Amino acid sequence: MKSLIYRLFATAALLLVDVGFAAESVDTLVEKGKAFERKFQAKDALPLYLSAEKVEPKNPELLVRIARQYRYLMTDASARRETLRLGHIALDYSTRAAACGPKDCDAQLAPAITLGKMLPYMPTKEQVSASPRIKESVDKALGVDSHNDTAWHVLGRWNRVLAEVSSAKRFVAGLIYGQLPKGSIEEAEQDMKKAIAINPHRLMHYIELGRIYAQMGRKEEARQFINKGLAMPDTEK
Repeated sequence: MKSLIYRLFATAALLLVDVGFAAESVDTLVEKGKAFERKFQAKDALPLYLSAEKVEPKNPELLVRIARQYRYLMTDASARRETLRLGHIALDYSTRAAACGPKDCDAQLAPAITLGKMLPYMPTKEQVSASPRIKESVDKALGVDSHNDTAWHVLGRWNRVLAEVSSAKRFVAGLIYGQLPKGSIEEAEQDMKKAIAINPHRLMHYIELGRIYAQMGRKEEARQFINKGLAMPDTEK
């Protein structure tokens, strides 16, 4: 009896050790991946994150990072088909992240960011169907953290792009592809101002606000904000 208890205890101890080593291994892999990610070296970061995923397949932060690397690879792809292939992989990881992290703002926002990156390469029908999905993703992210500047940026851009669609194009799209959501250029302006107020150190906020002003016909303000953004250090991809 004592021998059996001892064996059970020893087995349990070994299992605990194995779990400890696995957790330490994941942490090490992620930290190494982060070092490459900071330098936008997606091809080096991705294998490390994918190895960590085998141990923690439902880790929302890890899934967000994997999705981001595939989006970086999208940027580097030269062919449209390859860009979309990478985009769909990124979207799969983004969707998984959102499912695994209902209280994680970055995880909830990941599908919106990925779909936004994919939009220019999608057929029109898929663009129309992606639009409400982007809005839903952003709304969920802001519901988790209303002080996330990236979420306000994505919402502002969503409003600007949709506000640009003419009534005629909207009508035709509705007949062929389904109803297209409406955007507001005034709301786009307020969204981007919120993004800047939360984080005034990201050039993309200023350039996007400049685009919004250009769309509103406010040329001097457009020039001012675009120039301000272009003068800032570019630390993102």
